Amino acid sequence: MNPFRPKSAVLLFAMALLGACASPGGRLQQAGSTAEVFDMRLDSDLAWARIKSPRQELWTIDGPGLNSLSVYNDIKPGEHVFQLGRERKSNPNGPWFRPGMRPDELRDVILDAIRGQGWAQVSDENFRPHDFGGTPGIRFELRQTSPEGLIYLGSVAAVERGGKLDVLYWKAPAEYYAPRDAGAVARMLDGLRHVK
Repeated sequence: MNPFRPKSAVLLFAMALLGACASPGGRLQQAGSTAEVFDMRLDSDLAWARIKSPRQELWTIDGPGLNSLSVYNDIKPGEHVFQLGRERKSNPNGPWFRPGMRPDELRDVILDAIRGQGWAQVSDENFRPHDFGGTPGIRFELRQTSPEGLIYLGSVAAVERGGKLDVLYWKAPAEYYAPRDAGAVARMLDGLRHVK
């Protein structure tokens, strides 16, 4: 008889996941506080776990599959809008950032990048220009379906500064998590300011 049972495996996995959340690689962003994220400032009514890597951060409340805010900073010309590579001659029509893109082009490139990650039925709504503390950018909400068939809602803020792009992309399942947090996330993204 094998003493290692499936329930034990699930418990070990849960403990490892919990340990990863508390690891020194991340930190907690307290609710009702202001966060400095690269050269940006965000005011959040929600508490988030933050996982930082060069030029990007992943924020989550309940775990990345249940809600996540991806922050991409200083996307360079010719770079994937989610920092997943550079433009190549063999793939000139990918979701690459180009300085001076029209607002609708920028939105379309971000939507293409989401589709490229395996999401289906990706659509936007309420596309609009937005002033991020004197810097023009765009905001829109979106709806998308995961490869497993779960419907997610999301929100995007994007702003070009100095020939580089910043993208903030939040998503959560439409069932419970998105309605719970959408208002607070919208206020946070709308209030984005650059500090440098």
